[in-house]
Amino acid sequence: MDKKFKRTLITSALPYANGPVHIGHLAGVYVPADIYARYLRLKGEEVMFVGGSDEHGVPITIKAKKEGVTPQDIVDRYHNIIKDSFAELGISFDVYGRTTSETHRKTASDFFRTLYDKGEFVEKTSMQLYDEEAGEFLADRYVTGTCPHCGKDGAYGDQCEACGTSLNATDLINPKSTLSGSVPVLRETSHWYLPLDKWEPTLRKWILEDHKEWRPNVYGQCKSWLDMGLQPRAVSRDLKWGIPVPVEGAEGKVLYVWFDAPIGYISNTIDADPEGWEKWWKDPETRMLHFIGKDNIVFHCIVFPAMLMAHGGYNLPDNVPANEFLNLEDDKISTSRNWAVWLHEYLRELPGKQDVLRYVLTANAPEAKDNNFTWKDFQARNNNELVAILGNFVNRAMVLVHKYYGGVVPVAGEYTDADKAVVEEVQASVAALSDNLDHFKFREGLKDAMNIARIGNKYLADSEPWKLIKTDPERTATILNVALQICANLAVVFEPFTPFMSAKLASQLRLSSLNWDMAGRFDLVSDGMEIGKPELLFEKVEDSVVEAQVRKLQEAKEKNLLDQWKPAEVKAEVDFPTFEKMDIRVGKVLECEKVPKADKLLKFKIDDGMGGRTIVSGIAKYYNPEDLVGKEVCFIANFAPRKLKGVVSQGMILSAENPDGSLVVIGPTGEVRPGSCVG
Repeated sequence: MDKKFKRTLITSALPYANGPVHIGHLAGVYVPADIYARYLRLKGEEVMFVGGSDEHGVPITIKAKKEGVTPQDIVDRYHNIIKDSFAELGISFDVYGRTTSETHRKTASDFFRTLYDKGEFVEKTSMQLYDEEAGEFLADRYVTGTCPHCGKDGAYGDQCEACGTSLNATDLINPKSTLSGSVPVLRETSHWYLPLDKWEPTLRKWILEDHKEWRPNVYGQCKSWLDMGLQPRAVSRDLKWGIPVPVEGAEGKVLYVWFDAPIGYISNTIDADPEGWEKWWKDPETRMLHFIGKDNIVFHCIVFPAMLMAHGGYNLPDNVPANEFLNLEDDKISTSRNWAVWLHEYLRELPGKQDVLRYVLTANAPEAKDNNFTWKDFQARNNNELVAILGNFVNRAMVLVHKYYGGVVPVAGEYTDADKAVVEEVQASVAALSDNLDHFKFREGLKDAMNIARIGNKYLADSEPWKLIKTDPERTATILNVALQICANLAVVFEPFTPFMSAKLASQLRLSSLNWDMAGRFDLVSDGMEIGKPELLFEKVEDSVVEAQVRKLQEAKEKNLLDQWKPAEVKAEVDFPTFEKMDIRVGKVLECEKVPKADKLLKFKIDDGMGGRTIVSGIAKYYNPEDLVGKEVCFIANFAPRKLKGVVSQGMILSAENPDGSLVVIGPTGEVRPGSCVG
């Protein structure tokens, strides 16, 4: 049986402030967290929804160095972009803080000092790479070299991006510092470690025995880590950017960002409720929930709880409803490749469509496995569901009330069996929706909410009030009263999912406030009350909008290919006599056509200055045949003839390959007589 709590603290993973947030972050963390927070508030429960920017760590220093600015400049810029974007999307944080705040610095320092004074850390000395020119120890990302596994150059000190292997900086062959370009040396350094192995038996019981209700992906990942055996984890590192380790003799050392960041949940709560923050963190009657992506499961289920256990006095999370990853157009979202839909850009390019994004991301939420976002699906869900089902029903009901009753809510007569059946269907959907939201099944809950709109559409279609008004106005009044009550129910049940639409609909129906107890009731809109003029809740997304977004992604992919492109390695040397054996000439294209039953092949008639020849070339994907007629091309004249799809080819047309794999025919830049030799 689920335990009842007095209040709920909801935390959402702290986005890293070295870039904006994208739809992967939203689908994985922030939209589901907001749905749940809004749902609890509608139920009248006491809720604190905490968020904030994670502003320390090496990636921020790297970005700052690259741009020639300070780390503070970087985090100020992105913190504001992220905070403003969340607010515009309707993510209803009670506080959105940051880990560079004075409150956080003090909270994190005090937390570390408490553990230090209790003897909860182990101090270890190890050898790390040191840049003598820069005068500092090198974080893993500040070291590059040759991967010992695949032999590729340019591997980072923590991972080779070519083969994906995790590394230690000391594993690299021929390591170099990215700060100065010099060869680093090994130097001794000391750090403090949290002995996770000490807390393994407690964590094992707490997770594997006491929290079997957690999502399978969360429970399974935790079990895997526990079964492998936990190891001590460093809580400090040599770095200039971060919260200084509050221990004498620790100059040049800061709190490791993984240790510092989750304490941000505590410090942000302190900022939100300076006098009463402890009830949110230390009262056993408070339930704590962490909304995160799957890459943060270990930190929130094992590492942070171990920190809280070591400190003492803090609640542990009751649940961690982590999501899997969202892909984009069948490809993994990548910030480095700019393969993403950035929230702040979406808000500018598709103004007024916050609810559409929230709806689509919930409908495609990667709750149990990775899922996929496509712009075509975005368009289809908007046009076929939000416009054609939800928007259509509400608009029809309100237009009919204005048409037949001057915008005044008609008085309902006695309900027929059909009316009673509709009431029961709506109430059943509300019950299913509540149960799904209670158990963090937001995708299923959204289906339940939309089902109420489907019920309304079918009810109007079956009762046909536009026909009935001529013969039975009293029955028509009841039907349209019921329809308006369904509209009011939609304003309530959609508030967690699409709050902007919900507020608009509530305003049209003159509902002064919304609460969850209203859901399933059919007395929400008062008889004789004048409702507002019907306004469309959603509008169609045109093909041109989708095409522009797909084109934008394609351009990002092409730019990324160009940025990463390197020429192929030069082939083995050949001597001049060998080269002279190759007879390269210029020819003029007289005719060009596709080869039947061969998608890639074009057949050329070439004026080669020697009576002409036929050449078959595999470039049909990149050219229209008619565009090549009259062009001068280079071809190899002394290739032995060979048959391709029944056509004898007497040579090879030369082409160059672009980074994206496309081919461009090679030819002279000025006019050259057919048959002229190249060399």
